[in-house]
Amino acid sequence: MKAILKIFGLIILLIAIYAGIAMLAYGKEYHYEKSVVVNAPREKVWQNVHSMAAFNRWNPWMKLDRTMKITYTGKSGQVGDRYCWDSKNDEAGKGCQEIKELVLNEKQKTEMTFLKPFEGEATSEIILSSEGNSTKVTWTMDTEQDAMMKVMRPMMDYQMGKSYKEGLHNLKVLVENR
Repeated sequence: MKAILKIFGLIILLIAIYAGIAMLAYGKEYHYEKSVVVNAPREKVWQNVHSMAAFNRWNPWMKLDRTMKITYTGKSGQVGDRYCWDSKNDEAGKGCQEIKELVLNEKQKTEMTFLKPFEGEATSEIILSSEGNSTKVTWTMDTEQDAMMKVMRPMMDYQMGKSYKEGLHNLKVLVENR
């Protein structure tokens, strides 16, 4: 019994040490990005990123709840184009994403507001750059993290990597097979 208590105490101590190191080591700013090369010109890729409806055709989070309520407002493909989602599934949650900047065939910048399961804000960019006859698509996200999110950063990096990889794969397949 003493050995189990010692092991349990050691585990708690290690978790506390990791949490302290994570809070000190990780800055408040969080940046994540992932890229893929799509075998198509920028103009063709742009047709799949220029509006919120187009984005949602390959958005990996849309599959988390096929019954989530989606509401679009604003003019499609223009600054102010916005969609809000509301899901009973905590994995999908509730929030809104709005286009804040568009540079034709080059960049789409959005602002996201998360309401459930956690409140937060983030910005995201989809940047297109030519690579010969292909297009490099770079998808980014920037946000500020509180202390608890810093502790969870390795898990967040893993989840973001998985989701961004899936989304960029969806985009690549969508564009290349049209």
